[in-house]
Amino acid sequence: MKIRFHHTTTYQFDEPVPYGLQRVRLKPKDNAQQKVLDWSMTVNGGVCEADYDDAHRNHVSLIRVEEGAETVEIICAGEVETISDYNGVVGAHQGYTPLWLFRQPTALTKPGPAVTALATQVKPLAGEGEVALLHALCNAIADAVEYKIGETDATTTAEEAAQQGQGVCQDHAHIFISATRLLGLPARYVSGYLFIEDKVEQEAGHAWAEAHVTGLGWVGFDVSNRICPDQHYIRVATGRDYADAAPIHAMTFGGGDTSMLVSLRVDQ
Repeated sequence: MKIRFHHTTTYQFDEPVPYGLQRVRLKPKDNAQQKVLDWSMTVNGGVCEADYDDAHRNHVSLIRVEEGAETVEIICAGEVETISDYNGVVGAHQGYTPLWLFRQPTALTKPGPAVTALATQVKPLAGEGEVALLHALCNAIADAVEYKIGETDATTTAEEAAQQGQGVCQDHAHIFISATRLLGLPARYVSGYLFIEDKVEQEAGHAWAEAHVTGLGWVGFDVSNRICPDQHYIRVATGRDYADAAPIHAMTFGGGDTSMLVSLRVDQ
């Protein structure tokens, strides 16, 4: 399947910005499940100063906000070819980050009573392995935490979302990662895009999680949709949590209040 996307992020500042820097992770990864056919990035109000791959093999662009800018617009467009259904199996661990690090909690995934309760209620059945256990965990989280927009934000932790019982795909991914680590398996966060046939215009990108399973390597789980990712998904960035894989991390000095608008189209 060939999937096209057009992703525009616009920052509007109340006052001219004397200095700003943005770290952008918006270029999809080439791997066995997908091939990037075309990708471009246009920046208005800023200059790309450097490109590099980080410890998670994410492509990163460092953008300097032009002095005095009141608006910065980052436009990314591309086309990715995905393979037929691979049942969420990404494969062996790669990159510079050691596998053991994905067993460690982070500020966004540190478990508390609510996450611990979700992890402990999932029991492996006789003769069934880690994949079955993780599917059960995926369903338990989806049952316990309603998908609801506007109740959480980028700083909401897994435990906070689990306690309030509401959140979005980012929260579902964080809870799954936190609980999976409690079960003794490495887990990581994935940011990307999801092609939905009847929804070309989307409010934001998508997020899901991956667990490292014995004999299979990394396997994806999309809690919000209760499935393993397939050919409708484009993987862009990975990390220990959202902070490692955020599409854009912005730092500005001055400029007053900032508003952000995201426009996204994903189609075939």
